[in-house]
Amino acid sequence: MSDVSPRASGQCHCGAIRYSMPTAVEHHALCHCSDCRRHAGAPMVGWGLVSRDALEVSGTPKIYASSEHGRRHFCGDCGTGLFYTNEAIFPGQIDVQTATLDDPDLIPAQVQIQTAERIGWMEKLDQMPSFERYPG
Repeated sequence: MSDVSPRASGQCHCGAIRYSMPTAVEHHALCHCSDCRRHAGAPMVGWGLVSRDALEVSGTPKIYASSEHGRRHFCGDCGTGLFYTNEAIFPGQIDVQTATLDDPDLIPAQVQIQTAERIGWMEKLDQMPSFERYPG
């Protein structure tokens, strides 16, 4: 049976690597672990898990062994993190960094994970001043 799920597209910052993935994902988790934060340089990372066969990629990401089984895929030109694989945890599947989607709202986040490692101030974002654009 063919995949009939609508698809979402995305890319790295410079556009050297583009991809397409189904919008029906196994999960869309916002990860707060220190490993994801350090690799992305961000307070959390959104991950959409799909079958590796369902991900279409143009361009060739570089792959970094970030742990015994974890592999982080990124653009060798601009450095954008794109994918994560771990055959020990989810064989045959690939996590896609959903903030790199052209329209991230196509796949709503479902859960926060690794909150034991969440940065403390992330719990109070709704209490901070907010500006639609950089304040003048």
